[in-house]
Amino acid sequence: MFGIPVTHSDTSKPAGSKHRARAAPDPPPLFDDTSGGYSSQPGGYPAPGADVAFNVNHLLGDPMANMAMAYGSSIATHGKDMVHKELHRFVSVNKLKYFFAVDTAYVAKKLGLLVFPYTHQNWEVQYSRDMPLPPRQDLNAPDLYIPTMAFITYVLLAGMALGMQKRMAGSEPPPLLWHRFSPEVLGLCASTALVWVVMEVLALLLGLYLATVRSELSTFHLLAYSGYKYVGMILSVLTGLLFGRDGYYVALAWTSSALMYFIVRSLRTAAMGPDSVGGPVPRQRIQLYLTLGAAAFQPLIIYWLTFHLVR
Repeated sequence: MFGIPVTHSDTSKPAGSKHRARAAPDPPPLFDDTSGGYSSQPGGYPAPGADVAFNVNHLLGDPMANMAMAYGSSIATHGKDMVHKELHRFVSVNKLKYFFAVDTAYVAKKLGLLVFPYTHQNWEVQYSRDMPLPPRQDLNAPDLYIPTMAFITYVLLAGMALGMQKRMAGSEPPPLLWHRFSPEVLGLCASTALVWVVMEVLALLLGLYLATVRSELSTFHLLAYSGYKYVGMILSVLTGLLFGRDGYYVALAWTSSALMYFIVRSLRTAAMGPDSVGGPVPRQRIQLYLTLGAAAFQPLIIYWLTFHLVR
């Protein structure tokens, strides 16, 4: 009205507000910042894990530590080589592969030779560049494939024979409980057959050592010749299961005589060795007796391991 400007006050502020409102304080951090070094823990201790990282970095950067690690690695490598050397000394992988170098034709011919050895003429092991030919190229070469497969087949056949005896024994009063099949009895048959072979091989090695026989027969050779008996054992048990006790004894006599002939003809040259030709007569007699004893012992083992399977 009088031209005097009128100043309007801010009516949004509450009455009595004369000072400006203060800003709200920042909330405290949830985690401490440890990127710059040690955390603000009581006592001035470093954060967990910081000293471990420091020690590892210091250890890796220490030349003495690196030298110790390299020396320890060399010792470990040298010990590994020594273990492999001693292992190959007793069990040579290359020699073991030689005894499993077979094919289907060799297996068929070898099985026929084990059952009908009387028509075979040449029993000499063939060589090429002073190295014996593998079994698939030489029928006279010993192998471990047939003994291994025959051993497994014998154990399975023994389980089947014991199972058949269980049913037959259960029908008779009173039942013959000690004939019944069980996994323990099957394991006992396998372990017994394996122990007999090991004892036979050890006896042959001892005999060769006492007779001072210089031959090329190794433990694998003796294990192969001793394992061929499982073929005759399988045939004897199968014949006994099909034709009874009479058939078992006929098959036992045939397979035992065939195995004895095979063992004598196979071990005769190898056991006596070329160095024994023209040697002392007593030593030649001992070597011949050793071969004949090894052959004559086969029927006893076959009978002992199979007679309880045929009832």
